[in-house]
Amino acid sequence: MNALKKLFGGNTRQFGMIFALVALIIFFQFTTEGRTLTPGNVINLFNGNSYILILAIGMVLVIIAGHIDLSVGSVAAFVGVTVALAIRDWGIPWYAGVLLGLLLGALIGAWQGLWTAYVGIPAFIVTLAGMLLFRGFNQFVGKSNTIPVPNDFQYLGSGYLPEVGPSTGYNNLTLLIGLAAVTFVIFSEIRRRRTAKVLGAEVAETWVVVLKLVLVCAAILYATYLFATGRPGTSFPIPGLILAVLVLIYGFVSSKTVVGRHIYAVGGNRHAAELSGVQSKKVNFLVMMNMSILAGLAGMIFVGRSTASGPFDGVGWELDAIAAVFIGGAAVTGGVGTVIGSIIGGLVMAVLNNGLQLLGVGADLTQIIKGLVLLIAVAFDVYNKSQGKRSIIGLMMQNFNRPTGGPGTTLQPDETTSTKETIAREA
Repeated sequence: MNALKKLFGGNTRQFGMIFALVALIIFFQFTTEGRTLTPGNVINLFNGNSYILILAIGMVLVIIAGHIDLSVGSVAAFVGVTVALAIRDWGIPWYAGVLLGLLLGALIGAWQGLWTAYVGIPAFIVTLAGMLLFRGFNQFVGKSNTIPVPNDFQYLGSGYLPEVGPSTGYNNLTLLIGLAAVTFVIFSEIRRRRTAKVLGAEVAETWVVVLKLVLVCAAILYATYLFATGRPGTSFPIPGLILAVLVLIYGFVSSKTVVGRHIYAVGGNRHAAELSGVQSKKVNFLVMMNMSILAGLAGMIFVGRSTASGPFDGVGWELDAIAAVFIGGAAVTGGVGTVIGSIIGGLVMAVLNNGLQLLGVGADLTQIIKGLVLLIAVAFDVYNKSQGKRSIIGLMMQNFNRPTGGPGTTLQPDETTSTKETIAREA
């Protein structure tokens, strides 16, 4: 037990969500007779859930800021059908269609952000109206028809990294990405330890760091192997590559920039944040606009994967994105959550759904199980917080993002510290 406490930073429950994800994978691997961890299934799992995970990235920032967005599914559907029509009827190239979709998402987000941030209408009401409004626009613009998209645009949602270099039996680009990810993890840990020593903070024992790196790198390399050994023509999917880039960008913005700190500050205590100089209206406007941009991107990825835009695209997506965020450790009251946590929560739901499908479980029972998982995950975090403890994901990220203790240490946004104290330390 002492060894586990050292490995996991003094609290063996802080990796609970990752343990749950690993346990689900192992369980379904045995119960499905090895069909879960096959290259084809893993590739399809990422392809089929990438748009929900992209929505979860934007949704976690909205929820951290103390809001919620119910319109993301309708916005994604409206952007998807508009872009499909523009490509078909106007003859614009696929990349111009992508830019059009992002611009349309930004305009929709600015519209909803204006009502939320500057008029003062709660985001719940604004986005509920947006859900109805843009669902109607989707069906009006598309005339409830299916609009096909060209092959070039389909690559955005169902493409794979191409084959380059000598024939090795693997996809070389996928192997390079996997090796780059391992190098990044090792380099980041070395830099973190050096920074901790310079600041005089406590650092973990060498064997703990080595074991942690071995486990993480082994998982990355195994995933790389699965993606690189798919059937001919498949490899690491383009939607997965887009998702990985977004995770890196938004993970950095949320934890390492002033904008990210302000989002946490507004969600934690808006009045205290404003007294500390944070422009809460600007923050609320930006998170709402960002959410709609990502919703537009998710809608275009889905249209590319399904080869056409349809009148029922986006139905229920907002519920899946919200569930991923809350399972990933975000607080209903705002101020707590991480991008990585939301991705883990989304993967938990994706693996659960995929495994139940492989077992032949009906859609009715699948929905019941997913609902219970969401309720239990949120109830467990609420119980932890009522006992004065942090969320599981918040604890998990503590040891990856900062050294513990010592002078010069910066607080993570999901720690149970007042907003004013967090901003004061950052200053």
